[in-house]
Amino acid sequence: MDASKQREIARKRGANVPHEKRSFAQDRALAADAGRKGGRAVAPQARSFSANRDLASEAGRKGGRAAQSERRRRLREA
Repeated sequence: MDASKQREIARKRGANVPHEKRSFAQDRALAADAGRKGGRAVAPQARSFSANRDLASEAGRKGGRAAQSERRRRLREA
């Protein structure tokens, strides 16, 4: 595949695939496994969360707030 075709596909960012058909949306275990594999690909000393526990803590809080916000939005729409 040539570079221009790759850029064209990348620009779409999955827009042609509905959310419910994306593999990570269907299978949380697959998404978690991919995240673990990606994390192991980085040397331990280069992992920002292992070097900075405050950064990891803040990211966890931020993720929790985002999850709760999404859950509330879905309940309002139902």
